[in-house]
Amino acid sequence: MGSSSCSPLPSPGPREAPLTGPGEGGGLGLGSLILDEDEWPGRAAGGRYERGAAVRHIELRKWADVFVVAPLDANTLTKLAVGLCDNCLTCVWRAWDTTRPVVLAPAMNTLMWQHPFTRRHLRALAADAGAGHIPAHLGDDALLAQINDRSPTLRIVGPVTKTLACGDTGVGAMSEVPDIVAAVQTMLARAQAA
Repeated sequence: MGSSSCSPLPSPGPREAPLTGPGEGGGLGLGSLILDEDEWPGRAAGGRYERGAAVRHIELRKWADVFVVAPLDANTLTKLAVGLCDNCLTCVWRAWDTTRPVVLAPAMNTLMWQHPFTRRHLRALAADAGAGHIPAHLGDDALLAQINDRSPTLRIVGPVTKTLACGDTGVGAMSEVPDIVAAVQTMLARAQAA
């Protein structure tokens, strides 16, 4: 995701953090967005971070109960797997507490989904999330099942087969929203029970 990436924020919940931003009164509420340029306000005009100023990706990490990326494209999957943090989203990921829940819903072209790097990156994320060694020879369904069974904090909601944005038909479309919501609810319930 480039400089236009953003994260929509729902209305504040019980773990509200002191987020400030472009909303009325300086706060963020339903429909608020955090853009990459909000990460370090004034930077484009030559401004610098000042000690004590808000660090947006840390505030977002503290505010969120679960880290969800839906859709997760191949570019962002790669960044998450190797720890590259060149935008607000990937900075939140890098600052995320690995004991807290994560739900990822990959969506990409069929050949991108089937590329060996995709499996390698998913296995790397799973290992970082406590799933241990996931064998490289597994097919898509078995790979996702092992990741989801073995990791206490990571849930991958696999892509589905349909006509993709590029016009191809095949596996790679983001899973249906109710399936992603169910995964979020499962992970939140698991975290609350722990």
